[in-house]
Amino acid sequence: MELLTILGMAVATYLTRISGDLIMRRRTLGPRTAAALNAVPPAVLTAVIAPSVLAAGPPEAIAGLITAASAFRLPLLVTIAVGVGSLTVLRALF
Repeated sequence: MELLTILGMAVATYLTRISGDLIMRRRTLGPRTAAALNAVPPAVLTAVIAPSVLAAGPPEAIAGLITAASAFRLPLLVTIAVGVGSLTVLRALF
């Protein structure tokens, strides 16, 4: 039963992803629409992560702010390293 559930979810995920490509295949997006769609993943990620970061405690909140600030200037892998490093240091200090 679990295997059927996993396979069903995999099929649903695949169909969701491929349907967007099939629908948008012959259409061109305007610059405003493209900018709006490019803003969706960071917005969703922020909405999912921010409540848990801010509710966890001061070290996590400060590390979250440091990581968010570094994300504007640094590549993704470096930003992750900054976040992990700052959280480790702040937990040791608090």
